[in-house]
Amino acid sequence: MKKNNFLKENGKISLVAPSFGCTTEPYKTRLDKAIDNLKNMGFKVEIGPNCYLAKDKTRSNKPLPCAKEIMEAFRSDSDCIISVGGGETMIEILPYINFDEIMKMKHKFFMGFSDNTNLTYTLTTICDFMTIYGVNAPCFAFSLKEDNKDSLHLLMGKTKKIKGYTHFNLDYKNEFDPALEPLREINFDEEKILKLYPKNKNFDIEGRLLGGCLDCLVNLCGTRFDKTNDYLEKYKKDGFIWFLESCDLDAISIERALFQLREAGWFKYVKGFIFGRPLHYKEKVFNEDHYEAIRKIITPLKVPFVIDADLGHLPPSMPFVTGAKAKIHTKKGNIFIEYLDL
Repeated sequence: MKKNNFLKENGKISLVAPSFGCTTEPYKTRLDKAIDNLKNMGFKVEIGPNCYLAKDKTRSNKPLPCAKEIMEAFRSDSDCIISVGGGETMIEILPYINFDEIMKMKHKFFMGFSDNTNLTYTLTTICDFMTIYGVNAPCFAFSLKEDNKDSLHLLMGKTKKIKGYTHFNLDYKNEFDPALEPLREINFDEEKILKLYPKNKNFDIEGRLLGGCLDCLVNLCGTRFDKTNDYLEKYKKDGFIWFLESCDLDAISIERALFQLREAGWFKYVKGFIFGRPLHYKEKVFNEDHYEAIRKIITPLKVPFVIDADLGHLPPSMPFVTGAKAKIHTKKGNIFIEYLDL
């Protein structure tokens, strides 16, 4: 693992749009405000050429120019790279990413959420770079608190400890109604309740973190960009803690995806799992919810796991450093992460 380089005070941030571009509301206004806020904090902000584009139906631009933007950001003198959005088909840029070139570079954090798993996961498992599965750039349109504050502090190396939050937003799908005020503060009014398995036991384990959005990971599995097994073998002495959340997957799809990753060998050397709140929270398919789907596949592995952690598409979502060694425990209904090798 390469030595981490952090975002400096008054340092430079490259913004990129490898998937979704901010052309519609509330994304455009939020990105505009986020850039102003980051500049007011003293950072220099370099805006990638695709950030305000929607040239492709599911991406800011075609795969090649999206990949070119990523490569130029890595070659630049910026301290870190932050994605401006999630998306749907970011995986299609991977054939154009020069992982061999990145592997030879000095470390630079890439941070993004959701579809950005296609880079947060591959940069770690292929290039052995730590990345941050954290907020996308428009989240800095809001006052620094909870997930955007924790994400920034990790980028800057200001903290090695993150703890969960008390409440979340259950109605997040409607927060993106373009008719609403883009800069209104998100209302977190649903109490967070962790589900621990085995029941009535606190979660207390140490290992190396891997994970991201399950929707993306199951599509990476088995492709030429899937170097998971090599990475697992390299760090098998540490063991692994998988952090997983889902966007479009319903309960049955979650079950199928977890089965595929388990049978592909991704979960060997696993010490435990952190499952976030899925966007299809508590929705049932064939009378099965996400709790049952997860339990069916994970229980036979005989490791502890947590469901409904502060991770995923129902914010706030704790940032996770992919590839970092961490100690994670629960206490009094909350979850705590201590990073050991940042």
